[in-house]
Amino acid sequence: MNRREFVSGLTAAAAFAGLASAAAAAEGRRVALVIGNGAYRNVPVLLNPPNDANDIAAALKRLGFTVSLATNASFDEMRRGLIALGRDAAGADMAAVYFAGHGMEISGENWLIPVDAELKRDTDAANEAINLHSVMSQVSNTTSLGLVILDACRDNPFAARMKRSIATRAAATGGLGRIEPVGNVLVAYAARDGTTALEGDARNSPFAAALLRNIEAPGVEVTFMFRNVRDDVMEATRNEQQPFVYGSLSRKAIYLAGPPPAGADSAAPLAPLPAVVAPAPPRRPVTSTIDPALVGTWEIMVPNGRGQSRWIWEIMGDGTYRFHAEPLRSARAHEGTVTAANGRWTLRALKGLSGYSDGGAYEIHDATAVITGKLGTGAWKRSAE
Repeated sequence: MNRREFVSGLTAAAAFAGLASAAAAAEGRRVALVIGNGAYRNVPVLLNPPNDANDIAAALKRLGFTVSLATNASFDEMRRGLIALGRDAAGADMAAVYFAGHGMEISGENWLIPVDAELKRDTDAANEAINLHSVMSQVSNTTSLGLVILDACRDNPFAARMKRSIATRAAATGGLGRIEPVGNVLVAYAARDGTTALEGDARNSPFAAALLRNIEAPGVEVTFMFRNVRDDVMEATRNEQQPFVYGSLSRKAIYLAGPPPAGADSAAPLAPLPAVVAPAPPRRPVTSTIDPALVGTWEIMVPNGRGQSRWIWEIMGDGTYRFHAEPLRSARAHEGTVTAANGRWTLRALKGLSGYSDGGAYEIHDATAVITGKLGTGAWKRSAE
């Protein structure tokens, strides 16, 4: 196959695989492709990616995934692996791709780089590298989750040596570019768009090490798991590297290592993500418009352009609430009425915010409340105030 035909051929293969495999798909089936490219032939070697790939592959196998592992993969090996994954993923419950190695953005397109790439010109990427959109298409036909995890935001020696096309004026930038996955696809970057990830000096990169610490934790919803990874990486790198997750899931809760046992505390962190989790399971009916378990003062730390702000909610037993944020300029104070019963809540502002209303699901685990609303999902904790 001519490499220029790869993107269209891969998309067609995925569509065909969806028709051919759907009837035979087993409920709960999980498949994954794991690639670790370190022995690049035309730029200096990366030490971590093969280690990262081997360790992540082992973790995914323990989580019930059927895993194909490729280390130091060429273009043809990556292409064949992705096509095979697309066939296996059609109708599966979950499909995942993990890639560690070099990746780059060129004029708004993201590329994963095989070990045999030369990339003497920016236009060579279409023939020598794998487009991220092609990867996402291969995991998009699952019933529950398509997951792409990229530790591919390193400083890239290809960019410095690459000649730029006069015709396209294409430019290679640091790290990977922002993307907007659709459907049930999540894409996790080791470092957010436009920034680079650190190699580290241990067996695994900081991102892979954090992922390995968290991916097998039982009872943690997948979006919360990536929040834990984010916090671990930022702590390990002294805030030099911030992982980021792109995509927006439905309200169905998705667990890689199994749901929490009934009555167990939530292991979710406090930082919000664009994705949301499922509405809470049915709770014991209550007669009041306010579930007594929600009455009290709750708080959450919310990232903003200047750091973090603290949001505080006071929920009273008479069906009223008061909200304020610290610092005050980070969110407008308001108050109004609230209902909460049987895992569902609604809110209406009467003072401070004109015409504001919200609603969604809630689930309470002792001192933590997982709240879903217009702003996504956050894990609130009981305040000492």
